[in-house]
Amino acid sequence: MEQSSSSLSLLSTLFSLLLVVLLGWPLGAQASLDNDRYDGNIFALYAGNGSLVPPRLTLAEALSDHRVTVLVYYLDDSAVSKRFAGVVSELQRVWGNSIELLPLVTDPLQGRRDEGPSDPLHYWRGVIPQVVVLGQGGQVQFEASGQVEIDAIHGALSRATGLPLPPSSSERRVASFNELNDGWQSVAPAPSPRG
Repeated sequence: MEQSSSSLSLLSTLFSLLLVVLLGWPLGAQASLDNDRYDGNIFALYAGNGSLVPPRLTLAEALSDHRVTVLVYYLDDSAVSKRFAGVVSELQRVWGNSIELLPLVTDPLQGRRDEGPSDPLHYWRGVIPQVVVLGQGGQVQFEASGQVEIDAIHGALSRATGLPLPPSSSERRVASFNELNDGWQSVAPAPSPRG
């Protein structure tokens, strides 16, 4: 009887240990572009650019400096925002020295009063992602929501800044998707056939 009791105690201890190991075992990375789960900063995770948030300036500061400003409304727990993160990173790469880029999470905007043109809530239409380009005088130059084509934003920025358009996405490079870092990846264009 004593041996049976000690065997049962040993089995119970081993089972408990196995349960602790299985429950405490770290799972693999669960980040995904295709869900509305919070994975962390979408710009760091999906665009390889954690420097986008927090923005350098507030909207009020950018407007008082008469800077062309791009407002990008997003949520970290939104699949559509996650997929748009690479576009925002590319805007910073191309236009970062010429504009103010303000990626703004929309959670703090909800349920409060609009304080006027220097308040980001003033331009938000309640959708994500949403892009608004403000000219040097604070006037809306461009507004679109959803997966906005980067060339459309480039055109609006060129008009607002007076700077030439960058080469179009198709002329300059091919966008390459990578689940670990869906930032824009430069790929040399295929050589043209010579005849």
